[in-house]
Amino acid sequence: MTNPMSSGSDPVIRVEGLVKHFGDVVALDGIDLQVERGTVFGLLGPNGAGKTTAVRILTTILSADAGHATVLGIDVARDPQAVRERIGLAGQYAAVDENLTGRENLRLIGQLTHLPKSTYVPRADQLLEQFGLTHAADRPARTYSGGMRRRLDLGAALVHRPPVLFLDEPTTGLDPASRNDLWVVIQELVADGTTVLLTTQYLEEADRLADLIAVIDGGKKIAQGTAPELKATMGATIVEITMATPEAAVQARGRLQPVGVVEADYDGRTLRVNIGEGARGVLDVARVLEEADLVPDAFTVREPTLDDVFLQLTGHRTDEPGDHPTPDPGDHPTPDAGPDVPATSEEGAA
Repeated sequence: MTNPMSSGSDPVIRVEGLVKHFGDVVALDGIDLQVERGTVFGLLGPNGAGKTTAVRILTTILSADAGHATVLGIDVARDPQAVRERIGLAGQYAAVDENLTGRENLRLIGQLTHLPKSTYVPRADQLLEQFGLTHAADRPARTYSGGMRRRLDLGAALVHRPPVLFLDEPTTGLDPASRNDLWVVIQELVADGTTVLLTTQYLEEADRLADLIAVIDGGKKIAQGTAPELKATMGATIVEITMATPEAAVQARGRLQPVGVVEADYDGRTLRVNIGEGARGVLDVARVLEEADLVPDAFTVREPTLDDVFLQLTGHRTDEPGDHPTPDPGDHPTPDAGPDVPATSEEGAA
């Protein structure tokens, strides 16, 4: 990944005080963002955090109630058509015509974006090869698996070679292998100079892809930094302890408070102790438990993850809605975004 501060030019995407309401619900509450050229900017948050709303405003699908946003220096509210001509968008669910073949879908996008036939025909073939779809190029998209549809959808967003690409939870519903394949493609795009704004609720995805991460929850930006910077806020080490019963966990939590920041997991039996003294802190945790005659079922020492950061910041995990989830359009999975399984028996033979 590139250094997010390496570019001296103006930000490719600039968001200032963006606000959006859906009735009485505040979907975005004055967020500020800056995305530098040739980087991946990750918007990390749970379902209903406001991620999709932000993307839809930046891609001119929705209008903001207040605030200001530009893409490539173009005001998204004043000149939406100019913005659309310069961006690509792949939403949470593949927006392809199921009755057209993969090749026909990509060529149609070329026609709709007013590319000459001499450009979009070879471009479609190039993208089919790049995304591993050449073998299925002349089959209807309805016969594609979930992963194939996602790759075709991403290819469609790239037909006109946009310098800025918006990916709204692009790996939703994919199996681990297909998700990893898509990550490789995104990294290759950025290496070629594309700027990417990525929304995700997958901690591993943000950790692997994003140069800079903004954590949003309830429509507000609550933290921002690189993955190492965010992890550093947790301290040096996490000791994870699983007790036999919730009652034992309550006792252990009380005893361990002087040692470090103690958080209880949703299962009622697991505790995470955030300590800043490395090996000495680990020994202190073990000593306290021994003195209290509290024997854990499991005792694990590890480095902080983005999951720990998110839980500390919000009090819940990314796969749990916040206290006031916003009605982001498309924020919740539908049957079309299901697991990466064959859509027909034909796919299984491909």
